[in-house]
Amino acid sequence: LFSLLTLFFYFYAFLFYLYQKIYTILVSSLFKKIRQNHLPTPLLIFGLVSVLSIWIGLISEQYYLLAIPALLLLIVVSIMDYRKIYFLLLICIPLSTELVLPSGFGTDLPTEPLTIGLMGIFIVKWFKNPQVVEIQFFKHPISMMILLHFGWLLTTTITSGNPFISVKFLLAKAWYIIVFYWMSGSLLRDKKSLKTAFWCITIPLLLTLVVVNIRHAAYGFSFESIFRVLNPFYRNHVAYACIMAVMYPFIFFAIYWYRKNRRIKWFLIFSLLFLTVSVYLSFTRAAYIAILLAGVLYFVIRFRAMKYVLTLSILMTVVGLGFMAYQNNYLDYAPDYDKTISHTEFDDLITATYNLEDISLMERFYRWVGGFFMVKEQPLVGFGPGNFYNFYKSYTINRFRTYVSDNPEQSGIHNYYLMTAVEQGLPGLFFFVLLCFVVLLKAEHAYHRCVNALRKSWIMATVLSFTIILVTLIINDLIETDKIGSFFFLLLALLVNFDLDREKETT
Repeated sequence: LFSLLTLFFYFYAFLFYLYQKIYTILVSSLFKKIRQNHLPTPLLIFGLVSVLSIWIGLISEQYYLLAIPALLLLIVVSIMDYRKIYFLLLICIPLSTELVLPSGFGTDLPTEPLTIGLMGIFIVKWFKNPQVVEIQFFKHPISMMILLHFGWLLTTTITSGNPFISVKFLLAKAWYIIVFYWMSGSLLRDKKSLKTAFWCITIPLLLTLVVVNIRHAAYGFSFESIFRVLNPFYRNHVAYACIMAVMYPFIFFAIYWYRKNRRIKWFLIFSLLFLTVSVYLSFTRAAYIAILLAGVLYFVIRFRAMKYVLTLSILMTVVGLGFMAYQNNYLDYAPDYDKTISHTEFDDLITATYNLEDISLMERFYRWVGGFFMVKEQPLVGFGPGNFYNFYKSYTINRFRTYVSDNPEQSGIHNYYLMTAVEQGLPGLFFFVLLCFVVLLKAEHAYHRCVNALRKSWIMATVLSFTIILVTLIINDLIETDKIGSFFFLLLALLVNFDLDREKETT
């Protein structure tokens, strides 16, 4: 009941926002036209459609028709200024809820419809005025790497083992790239727009944390109860913790941005403490590790050691995979089926993780082993985007099987890098990793070439947030979700703009 009331609150707040924005345009115009004894045709049409949709909806009990006036207002605002809809989309990211459709597909409401709508608007604007995206932004190495990554994604969609699933995956990737990369790059260029975007995400996020923690408190903040208190905002505690971790560097550095405003500064300090406690109470190991590693990376960037760290990470990965493959050493890490169970206490979970008896971790091993055999089977083009679940069970090894290996929820491989290799082949993994390396190296370069202290803090916050996403991708596959995927491409757009601003400063 509390969740439903919360959703209704946000829905009516959204309606109020729209009515307020068009009030001066429609209502003031209405009174003016009334005084002139003349009503504009668009206003008459809007009024007639609103009255009919509400009346028909109530009479027929088809209550979804009541949303038609709000939809019309949304279209009007989009035509007048799509920037407002873009910032509305950012507001909705922490508030969105996942809806599973009867066909087996799912959608995120209201973010996915808003993203699709903005994609259409932006494409039209782009065709009418190509200068919407600066040529320097388009020619930037990160933009070129994204186009290369998407081009290979298109290729593997054509060769997919299940083209229907892959086309859906490709379309979703397209509207994420167009809206959160290209549109973000065109809109988030100055300090005012950056701060607006920051608050559009931070305030709703903090509101969801308040709701979750109040509900969690009713269960004594227990580890077992965290899974019960996240609806309707978050699918699971991983998505909940990861979006907090992604925003952690921004809220941390925002204290510096508002150091001269005591009220906002103390609000941000309290928010950071609240965020820290909330991350801890999410009981998500990936978020803990990602935030700690982001702290380490801060010094890596400051001391210009990024290329050494990336080289070391490649060597460690090659050595680790080689050790596991040598004489089938990976079989030594097969779990004990009877001992690998779920845990209701977080301390027991940590101990089980260390002893390789945690069901969540060992189920990942089960799928990862299957994933490696899938890569061996289709190393060039993979099985097609989005197709891991449809093919992986015949490649798994029963020695790694756990109590949850039936996978009725149809979840993925829980490693985005391996998933990319499985679904898009080794070239797809190479293009994605190359993109990430280019981003990190360009970000470090931009940071040290920048002379503006405020912009340097924005660059650092952005690259640390991006690193947190990369770390969480080691044991999760969250880029295809609105909670994390939107940030992935938005952060890329910010880094390109920061780099271009740096180039303007030095020319």
